[in-house]
Amino acid sequence: MVELSKIVSLAKRRGFVFPSSEIYGGIGSSWDYGPLGVELKRNVKEAWWRSMVYQRNDVVGLDSAIIQNPQVWVSSGHSTNFTDPLVECPDCHKRFRADQLDDPLKCPEDGGTLSDPKMFNLMFKTFVGPVEDSANQVWLRPETAQGIFINFENVVTSTRSKLPFGIAQIGKSFRNEITPGNFIFRTREFEQMEMEYFVKPGDDDAWHEYWIKARYDWYKSLGIKEENLRLRVHEGNELAHYAKATSDVEYAFPWGWGELEGIANRTDFDLSQHESVSGRNLKFFDQELNEHYFPYVIEPAAGVDRAALTFMFDAYEEELISSVDGKSETRTLMHFHPDIAPVQIAVLPLSRNEKLTPISREVESKLLKCSFRCQYDDSQSIGRRYRRQDEIGTPLCITIDFQTVEDDKAVTIRNRDSMKQIRVPIENLIEEVNVQLASMGSLSS
Repeated sequence: MVELSKIVSLAKRRGFVFPSSEIYGGIGSSWDYGPLGVELKRNVKEAWWRSMVYQRNDVVGLDSAIIQNPQVWVSSGHSTNFTDPLVECPDCHKRFRADQLDDPLKCPEDGGTLSDPKMFNLMFKTFVGPVEDSANQVWLRPETAQGIFINFENVVTSTRSKLPFGIAQIGKSFRNEITPGNFIFRTREFEQMEMEYFVKPGDDDAWHEYWIKARYDWYKSLGIKEENLRLRVHEGNELAHYAKATSDVEYAFPWGWGELEGIANRTDFDLSQHESVSGRNLKFFDQELNEHYFPYVIEPAAGVDRAALTFMFDAYEEELISSVDGKSETRTLMHFHPDIAPVQIAVLPLSRNEKLTPISREVESKLLKCSFRCQYDDSQSIGRRYRRQDEIGTPLCITIDFQTVEDDKAVTIRNRDSMKQIRVPIENLIEEVNVQLASMGSLSS
């Protein structure tokens, strides 16, 4: 397994992730996504949306507000239950989650005696309007799920949905974590990909198993090695207050197995709670049974940032290869699946020569018109450029040389993983690119 420090270094060097507010000394556990990082995140979200919405006829989308009526969080239980036990060392003044310590009485940093735990609410508080008083207090949402539940009636009415059906959402959430860390694995501001799948009571166990398998297989379909994945069932004492059962898809991170995605059976807790507090009828009318009832809910919930980090870990490889002069050198590469790679194709003129530039730009334009994610690079030697593209995970490099201009009107396609090169006429370029990307697993080629 690659060390975290190597991923962090590569992420900054190549423009995946930067420390936020770095010129001012930064701010703890906040990160900015650079030109490649924002593309990686976007591609992960699009792959999820394609799998969860576009390729199904029983799921619709939603985009709910970040700031919601405070009663939402009273109904959901977040205002009282969304807490972690906080302890503090009086000597080093560091804070820890008591439930994550081997010894809840001893500071792991200096061995000092820790304070008694106090429950710390993880929601960020703010105010709406000019007066900062309790009447104007609101919360930044700690999860996207509640925006789905409070819109359940609206979605059913507007779409005439029948059970089973799902509502999917991707959006920002905010949690004032006591111990954020491990780069972008745990942060205070993050994006979630969540879907609430509404089913008939009694059908929930079968659908829960269905979605556990579906979500596990999704990560494999995008290249995550199966030996680095596992499923873990939550024990009774660790289940959330709303959950009947939960299973996590976990990944073997450098610091140990960690949650990649949770798939929970939330029963009818959320809809019944919101009906009780709001007074609105949120039961589903089953026309076949001529009956009103609360559906049960199966919730696959994943973090975009955590998923992006996982894809980076799993794609990273260092291999020894022979250089042009016969010596060994280390090649660093990212084996990104072509559907999530920030750059799919690099267009590389052999040199920065005026004879090569026009046709190189024509090739780039041809690829862009077909919606491939391209990068044009004509700086430094062709070997250095190949290494740069390998390191950012570009599946294919296309080289334009003097033979292209003077002779055969063909280009060279280089495969990232095998480093094999083939000569292809420009007129057949798009067809061959699609073949090559499909051979690497692309679903969109």
